[in-house]
Amino acid sequence: MPDFDDDEYESFDLEDSGDDSDAEADAVDDGTEDDDLDDAAPDEIDFVVAAYREDGQPMVQALAADLANDLEELIIQLRRLPGDAGAIGFVSLVEEVFVIARVRGQHVQLLLSDGAAATEWPIARDVADMLGEEIPDPEDEEAEPMGDLGILSDLGVSDFDMSTLIDNLDLSSDQMLIEIADKIKIGPQFRKVAESAFP
Repeated sequence: MPDFDDDEYESFDLEDSGDDSDAEADAVDDGTEDDDLDDAAPDEIDFVVAAYREDGQPMVQALAADLANDLEELIIQLRRLPGDAGAIGFVSLVEEVFVIARVRGQHVQLLLSDGAAATEWPIARDVADMLGEEIPDPEDEEAEPMGDLGILSDLGVSDFDMSTLIDNLDLSSDQMLIEIADKIKIGPQFRKVAESAFP
């Protein structure tokens, strides 16, 4: 996996209050908009995987499945990983929607493959809330991604590449993330972790 490039990238800062959990709680709307959304059940979670570099070596590990329902906690756990330059979290649900969260200190970048998923899944609603994006009309059948398409551009996946991948209707969301893992040169480790931890 190439080194993270800390030069220019789109992100937003989470205020550092001294308590990570408080910082993320403040960053997400307190409006309890997702109270009416059911958490993804275990059989609806394809995988939750993190990637980072430690001592220059690419590392991939499974994260707790329940993080697929809680973006704030996912960010907290990514921040705790011993990455040289942050960590990336990959979440796939029902082979239809994925979330990528990239955390570098207080800098967070997010990508939701289908903005309409914010009407169905708590973590997708969390992404919309944290980005300050309007929740799409559930009747709108035009699926559009939400967030930063260039989230991995410094690792070899341009915003155009990401958009093209998301638009490929022949691929399920878990397959999309595996292709992304291949592009950032962690494919074999990613497959092994995803398949062993989430059979």
